[in-house]
Amino acid sequence: MKLETLLPLGKVDPGLRAPETPLDLHAVAQDARTIEALGYDGFVVEETKEDPFVVLALAAQATTKLRLATAVAIAFPRSPAVTAMSAWTLQKLSRGRFTLGLGSQVRAHIERRYGVRWSAPAAWMREYVQALHALWNCWQNGTPLDFRGERYRLNLVVPLFNPGPIDHPAIPIHLAAVNRRMCRIAGEVADGIRPHPVCTPSYIAEVMLPAVRDGAGTSGRALRDFAVAMKPLVAAAPDEALLEAKVRDARARIAFYASTPSYLPAFDHHGLGDLAAEAKLLSRAQRWEELPRLITDDVLHQFVVVGTYDTIGRQLVERFGAVITHCEFSIAVRNVSDRERLAELVRAVRSASSDAARARIVGADM
Repeated sequence: MKLETLLPLGKVDPGLRAPETPLDLHAVAQDARTIEALGYDGFVVEETKEDPFVVLALAAQATTKLRLATAVAIAFPRSPAVTAMSAWTLQKLSRGRFTLGLGSQVRAHIERRYGVRWSAPAAWMREYVQALHALWNCWQNGTPLDFRGERYRLNLVVPLFNPGPIDHPAIPIHLAAVNRRMCRIAGEVADGIRPHPVCTPSYIAEVMLPAVRDGAGTSGRALRDFAVAMKPLVAAAPDEALLEAKVRDARARIAFYASTPSYLPAFDHHGLGDLAAEAKLLSRAQRWEELPRLITDDVLHQFVVVGTYDTIGRQLVERFGAVITHCEFSIAVRNVSDRERLAELVRAVRSASSDAARARIVGADM
């Protein structure tokens, strides 16, 4: 299981600054070098308050080995040609270290935040990924561009705007997914999935991965190198006293997710549909302070990995080592002591992980 760090923009900076501070773009290069020195495999950036492609360009220029990924960039507000160019540029800059993580977002955001006409997301995402591959194939191999889909028609290539071939043209695409349909699409056309943090190991193993296999079977693809990359829900602190506050935050987060219809399948899988329905009613009434009481200790531990820093690495591997290939985790680094603690955690995860676990995920079982 590879260990990667997520940069939650505006929340936690994995560099040498305190949590809850806005992202300092001028410090991204140093943060990336710090992460690489700590022994992380990768560095991933989500799209919230900053453009993830810009942030990753800064990280790419400052590092030599660190894998870089969007986790995720929102696909549908961007045309496939725009996304294809951004990914191509980052892959060239990073010398083959980039992974394009894409998400669909929900209808309200697509229509009311981005101003884009909505349609069924699974079919849309399939066509979007196919369009990306058509563009990259054209640029790399000179294949005539003639992509004809329900939403996109691409057939114009002008030499001035053709970036041409690069040394590492195979750009992995990972799709954010919760429900079976998007998992099937990932199996058909993508190189990996990104389960939402609300997805438990059993939900991934029993619902998501079978759907991935079905999709791959439809298109006749092999899945030996298929990735399952995830940032699990974690409540972690240096000691038990400080852990209490993290647990309170985790209850609130789980309750919020339960109130969100898009994540209902993950709760239904554990027989928690009634809890999700109650959470939805409370959220509609904006009774936010009442949501955390819905999350009992049993529900909390079903969705959240809870522990102190000296145990959390081993717990992550024990819980997710057989169902994911890439685990994203970080703690705030405020001083040299915190940096040493994080380095120890990285080493602990590496020592507890095994190639056999990864083979179970993406080998014969897939």
